Amino acid sequence: MSTIAATPDPSTTHKSPGAEIRTLLAALVRAALMSDDHASTAWRAAARDVQATLAAEPTRVASLNIEGFWTLAVRDAEAPEYREAENQVQFGFPALSPFTLDEITAPGFDVDAAVERLRKSAATG
Repeated sequence: MSTIAATPDPSTTHKSPGAEIRTLLAALVRAALMSDDHASTAWRAAARDVQATLAAEPTRVASLNIEGFWTLAVRDAEAPEYREAENQVQFGFPALSPFTLDEITAPGFDVDAAVERLRKSAATG
């Protein structure tokens, strides 16, 4: 397994609310794709960190449309450098985000449940 797939980049800075949404969604997708438990756990931790930032001030993203960020996040997560470690899900992700902005910015957002939801939605199309 390659290191890049197993470990999120801690140097990633979130310069805009949109970038934070995209980073969160990409981390959730990567966690769902990873067949290695350690890699999935690392991506879940990265998702929790970004989600906590969003939940602390959800009004920053209230006017944004999640769909464009979802499309970009899936593309980011399915990048060639991650393919080697992505064996958990074999089918594509839904074209529309399975999450709402309100949901991903809620204080009680459950990252583990979100990853499982993504795995199920990818498996069923």
